[in-house]
Amino acid sequence: MKIQFTLFSLLIFQTCLSIGSKPIDNDQKIWHPTTTLQKGLKKAYFAGGCFWCVEAIYESVEGVHEVYSGYSGGETKNPNYRQIGTGKTGHAEAVEVIYDPTKVSFGILVQVFFGSHDPTTPFRQGPDRGSQYRSIAFYSNDTEREIIQQYIELLVEKEIFENEIVTEVKPLEKFYYAEEYHQDYERLNPNNPYVKNVSIPRLRKFQKAYPELLKTNTH
Repeated sequence: MKIQFTLFSLLIFQTCLSIGSKPIDNDQKIWHPTTTLQKGLKKAYFAGGCFWCVEAIYESVEGVHEVYSGYSGGETKNPNYRQIGTGKTGHAEAVEVIYDPTKVSFGILVQVFFGSHDPTTPFRQGPDRGSQYRSIAFYSNDTEREIIQQYIELLVEKEIFENEIVTEVKPLEKFYYAEEYHQDYERLNPNNPYVKNVSIPRLRKFQKAYPELLKTNTH
């Protein structure tokens, strides 16, 4: 019984917030990408649990140029990681996906979203719990909203998930970039316990299910 409790405790506390995180000063300098959006590229936004995991998944998809971790869906301006962890900002850990629409469509990115996390667990994704880990598909225009809603309807019709889909479909109002150390976290911290036990297995599961969507040089 003691061994079982120890294993259970390890699983519970290996979360995106508690493993590999460090204190965040509320006055920490806000980070922004140094590169500008190339002509012809577009942006899409999703929240599906720990952004370390979601970022790595989208970066493995053909046609995706870059992915940034951040916060969206809430009210607090310029939130930081510590504030997000309280669940009081209204924001979820989210990603900004920079993609080439001539190589990958928004519809495929939506498919990647629903195919790489469980959209039926409210305020939870794997070992991570809290409103900051909820499932949100953001849209920037009516066309994107319709694509998201139609795909959800298809998933329901085909009974892909046993439980009800609780993904929020919300207009993108503001995306705040997360602190610099969160960017490319999985790639830069392969030995982090959370990355080894949660992020990488989640990425591998996605890659196995959707090999046709992957870049030829995915890790």
